[in-house]
Amino acid sequence: MKNFALIGAAGYIAPRHLQAIRDTGNNLVAALDKFDSVGIMDSYFPQADFFTEYERFDRHLEKLRRNGQKIDYVSICSPNYLHDSHIRFALRQQADAICEKPLVLNPWNVDALEEIEKETGKRVSTILQLRLHPNIIQLKKEIEASPDGMVDVNLTYITSRGKWYHHSWKGDESKSGGIATNIGIHFFDMLLWVFGKMKSSTVEKYEDDNASGILELQRARVKWMLSINENHLPAEVKQKGKRTYRSLKMNGKEIEFSDGFTDLHTKSYAEILAGRGFGLSDARASIELAHAIRTK
Repeated sequence: MKNFALIGAAGYIAPRHLQAIRDTGNNLVAALDKFDSVGIMDSYFPQADFFTEYERFDRHLEKLRRNGQKIDYVSICSPNYLHDSHIRFALRQQADAICEKPLVLNPWNVDALEEIEKETGKRVSTILQLRLHPNIIQLKKEIEASPDGMVDVNLTYITSRGKWYHHSWKGDESKSGGIATNIGIHFFDMLLWVFGKMKSSTVEKYEDDNASGILELQRARVKWMLSINENHLPAEVKQKGKRTYRSLKMNGKEIEFSDGFTDLHTKSYAEILAGRGFGLSDARASIELAHAIRTK
């Protein structure tokens, strides 16, 4: 059983990390969030210590370490712009870091973290769960087994967000990285993982609530579109009362990957604990691409 600490316990994605820690048979020792609406912890680790102040959290982990109760992993579910700092904190605590995507916002942050990994001997892992989706794994195998040649790919992802989004840190590009990073990073990682390195990127549209463009990868020409605007949902999706739409087509054929997301964080944790997690080098290409789209 490994000891975990968690930063960002009140966030949207935190319950998936809490479940992953529990379902892999490990223990959450302490959690941090400046917001105290963390009743979800009762469903997973009611005995975990909780802090709303970073300084007290830091002191507590340091005290535990000196008393022989070492934290093995720090899970990071904080806002995107804080990931870099919180990863550094984890490594300074002599713990490995497990960080939500995007791992960091800028390519040079990856360079610095690689240096700190070397200095501390600790590892940074990130959640790139689409690489563990059975249908995406199968697609990668098909591409690798097929004769050389380009395929045409269309990726559309629309996940409706209300007015709150633009008033939160997610609506601030300097904090979230904008729509390409906040909404699209794991899709870009998946495309690069399946279809190979990027040759060129053209941004056709880039606004606060939607973006689109064309990627030329080693094995695919990709037309992509991301949106948080519910008006962009197809009519048939609206009629069903749904607010999210995912579509991945290759040469006009739909690749189904809408289902199968519920346990991918737990699978990610199992891989990390087994020493097979995705690290800084795995995350770099999608971070570079999202940064290029943002700064176009």
